[in-house]
Amino acid sequence: MLKAQSLVQKSSSPWTTAAKSVPRRTISTAKYVRTRTRAGPLLVTPLACVALRSSFGTTRRLYASVPGGAGGFPGFNMGQKAQKGEALKEHSVDLTELARQGKLDPTIGRDDEIRRTIQILSRRTKSNPVLIGPPGVGKTAIVEGLANRIVAKEVPESLQNKRVLSIDLASVVAGSGIRGQFEEKFKALIKDIEEESENVICFIDEIHTLFNLGKAEGSVDGGQMIKPSLARGLRLVGATTPDEYRKTIGKDAALERRFQPVSIDEPTVGSTISILRGLKPRYEVHHGVEISDSALVTAAVYGARYISDRFLPDKAIDLVDEAASALRLAQESKPDELEALEREMMTLQIELESLKKETDVFSVERRAKVEEELKTKREEASMLTRVWQAERARLDKIKDTKKKLEEAKYQLQVALRQGRYDLASRLRFATIPDLEKQLPKEVEEPDSESPLAMLHDRVTSNDIARVVAKATGIPVQNLLKGERDRLVHMEDALRSRVVGQDHVVAAVSDAVRISRAGLQAPNRPVASFLFLGPTGVGKTELCKALASFLFDDEQRGLITINMSEYHDRHTISRLIGAAPGYVGFEEGGQLTEAVRRKPYAVILLDEMEKAHKDVAMILLQILDEGVITDSQGRKVDFRNTIICLTSNLGSDILAHSSASDPVTGEVTEEAKNEVIERTQEYFPPELLNRMDSLQVFNKLSRKSILAVVDLRLHDVAERLKPRRIQLDVDEAAKNWLAEHGYSDVYGARAIARIVRTDLLFPLAQKLLKGTIRDGDTVAIRVKEDGKSLDIKDNHEPDPTTVKPDSEVNPEELPPLENDETGRLP
Repeated sequence: MLKAQSLVQKSSSPWTTAAKSVPRRTISTAKYVRTRTRAGPLLVTPLACVALRSSFGTTRRLYASVPGGAGGFPGFNMGQKAQKGEALKEHSVDLTELARQGKLDPTIGRDDEIRRTIQILSRRTKSNPVLIGPPGVGKTAIVEGLANRIVAKEVPESLQNKRVLSIDLASVVAGSGIRGQFEEKFKALIKDIEEESENVICFIDEIHTLFNLGKAEGSVDGGQMIKPSLARGLRLVGATTPDEYRKTIGKDAALERRFQPVSIDEPTVGSTISILRGLKPRYEVHHGVEISDSALVTAAVYGARYISDRFLPDKAIDLVDEAASALRLAQESKPDELEALEREMMTLQIELESLKKETDVFSVERRAKVEEELKTKREEASMLTRVWQAERARLDKIKDTKKKLEEAKYQLQVALRQGRYDLASRLRFATIPDLEKQLPKEVEEPDSESPLAMLHDRVTSNDIARVVAKATGIPVQNLLKGERDRLVHMEDALRSRVVGQDHVVAAVSDAVRISRAGLQAPNRPVASFLFLGPTGVGKTELCKALASFLFDDEQRGLITINMSEYHDRHTISRLIGAAPGYVGFEEGGQLTEAVRRKPYAVILLDEMEKAHKDVAMILLQILDEGVITDSQGRKVDFRNTIICLTSNLGSDILAHSSASDPVTGEVTEEAKNEVIERTQEYFPPELLNRMDSLQVFNKLSRKSILAVVDLRLHDVAERLKPRRIQLDVDEAAKNWLAEHGYSDVYGARAIARIVRTDLLFPLAQKLLKGTIRDGDTVAIRVKEDGKSLDIKDNHEPDPTTVKPDSEVNPEELPPLENDETGRLP
């Protein structure tokens, strides 16, 4: 070790003679192979040659022995000039060749746009159309339609036999890490395009990305490099969105004049249906299923109505594609009914094994029931398995026949194009008719799927509705046959939860029916209300009931914003997002982001009078136009929302006994007018003028309060259901809860508190002490002093026993107003 260190110290230079020769040999190697590629392989080559030259004699012999010469080394260019058109072939896809092979989808309903594109391409100079339209309207499909027309000889003579090449910019950028590599590759590509300009039409999708490629200090981007060629006979078709066109091409006047814009608008629902009918055979063959015509119509209509953040026909095509994919997945896996049955059998088997160790009476009885139920489910599963296997075999046979039929039709087109009429005759009059006879006759789809069939090979409107429901959160049953009946009886559903407010329920129901009938203003929310009244009368509960009715899920269908959080002026920006440069800019607004995630919802702006008055200015555009622009420049759509504002303004007026009927609780006209006048004094007139309705809530009557008590008790009974404990509450106890629980100041919310303190607390103590056991009946009575409730355990049940909701007809129950959380606090 010391000897080695002394040798190093004696050496005047750390470089050996062989190491010093490496740079010189590297330069020689680079000159020999004539390349400017990465230096790594060039540095390694001389070192490798030192070891290998003894076997080959010279470096030239070494290169000659490597397959491919010097190019056989990684990273080396052969030093030979690239073949003509090699760059164009490497970085493009021939769409006309794909059209000849039948791999491009047909383009339907875009004849005017294709004709305009052909007209621009036929110009002598500046023959460069740029297709401008929102994403998903079919810009790329127009270019594919052009390729199909060229193959079918349906274009002018000047464009016949032309090749449509789609340029892959990603492949041009790939491997261009060293400065100047991208420019060199792109320049070679442009040169090949210019040499083939008489025979090719280039297409660049998302052409705005071209102007960001190669951007670096001291270099030019791709757009500047291709600009001279655009005026020298190059035929280039671009596709981009209006915003990107304005940001890139529109900023450069010299570049903009070389392009001819072609506006591509979103097709109508009718045109979308025609497009779907043209694409239908391709999707049927790909997924191996049939697609009914009603499913295509449903996809176009529901896509336009319920998916507002995307464009036709893309969103309608996606609905059909996903519905067909879901049906195909269902065919290739076990049916949901069979899987659910197997899971139930597994659960019962686990329970049975656990009960075998128990000897008490209840366990023995339960074990017998489980064994009987398990036997029944096994027989049912066996029968369903046989039916499923038979249906799957039938569908597999149909799917195979369809593939053969599609292949025969493609061979017929090729035979006619090539002039092989003998083969075309056999295919048309023998092969294709025989395959068509093997397919079952098509029948019109029924309104509902057969409950006996486990597998279906036909996409129906129900399948489309399920896909829409998953994408938007709208329950599938609201999109299907039962919606009209539900809307007709909407008041009954809302009254089951909102007590004593029939006039408000009727107003809300009428607004929803107008919207669902298609009579609402197209650029406004479904409805907007201002609910006025004291706390605890049902304002918030009505919003929850409305969300539950429309979306079958109170949590998913309701967006609640507590307006007391926006009391200060600087907090208003949180609704739509902070301005650029401020904290929280990238997070977006609390209101706008919630609506972007759930565009179909009931929006509850609770306690509106506690917010700063400038908040009303934000709501003006939402209520009038149905849209608002957030801090990031995105338009948020409120046209499918119901906006409800609540306020306690005028509660002191309604607190007077003369303000309402002492029996029914209905507010007098005089008191109602006073509340509305105070509201008009507080809120700006432009806000109130945009509201659909101002509703003043009634005070709760004695009958309504008792209904609230009943449902609170049933809520408690439902919690006790797993322990098989029943409640027996007499009328005196109910009246005691109503009398002590209701307050003119706090409304029905106080009932929840007294149920918690006077019923749940002592009941919990008895359960923990064991004085109340599972299966007991608990009697709730009023003590003799009348100051509290008496909870008696082990009481024999009587006909007035309060049972869980599952054992009581819900229609017989009086309505209940829940608290903020929908549960007891």
